[in-house]
Amino acid sequence: MSKSNDSISKTLTVALILCLVCAVIVSVSAVALKPLQVANQELDRRSNILIAAGLITAKEATRDRVTAEFAKIQIKVVDLRTGEFTNQVKAEDYDQVRASKDPAQSFALKQAALGVNRLENYGLVYLVGNEANPDRIIIPVRGPGLWSTLYGFLALEGDGNTIAGMGFYDHGETPGLGGEVDNPKWKAQWPGKKTYGDKTMQPLLGLSKKPDGVHEVDTLSGATLTARGVTNLLQFWVSEQAYGTFLAKFRQGGA
Repeated sequence: MSKSNDSISKTLTVALILCLVCAVIVSVSAVALKPLQVANQELDRRSNILIAAGLITAKEATRDRVTAEFAKIQIKVVDLRTGEFTNQVKAEDYDQVRASKDPAQSFALKQAALGVNRLENYGLVYLVGNEANPDRIIIPVRGPGLWSTLYGFLALEGDGNTIAGMGFYDHGETPGLGGEVDNPKWKAQWPGKKTYGDKTMQPLLGLSKKPDGVHEVDTLSGATLTARGVTNLLQFWVSEQAYGTFLAKFRQGGA
């Protein structure tokens, strides 16, 4: 009986040691790989900004090319309540999505949009060229689709009105339906479209079964709710509740 107990004890001891060794290996690996993971995430973010702006294609998104092109971009922070540039937070440290969930870093919307009652105080903008007269203005956009929240970037020409490009880098929409937001042919419809009307800052961009050719692109076939979500989120982020006041300043000749 003692031999049997001794055998069980040894087995449990060996198993415990193996578990401890594996835990240590996993922990060390996680710590060692963390900087690489962070670097890859940043590379992916920069790639998506450049692709949305039409500055590179997905095939050109090598580390060297992305690094070189992104060096031409200025990252600024805008107070979404006033539309003015601000130095209240550092662009390189600011997490806009996280701030939106913190009451101390957000404000109540005048009118609830996208099912959200509050918006972060500050928003990031990416400028290509001169700060006062940029060639491109890139803003982050996000909002609910059918199954997920879509995260992306909208790029405008320096007039603050003409779309240069648009793309989503993270979503969980249905492949072949709402997931067609990733289709290069669909995204190629956006450049040249106008965000607002000629004399107003009322957002008119969006998706339609019968696009007007000026502000709208073809809808996503079989994905009505995703299409509606894309229209709503784009119109919200260029509205006066979000980046609209900031963009209006460019349309008037400078921020």
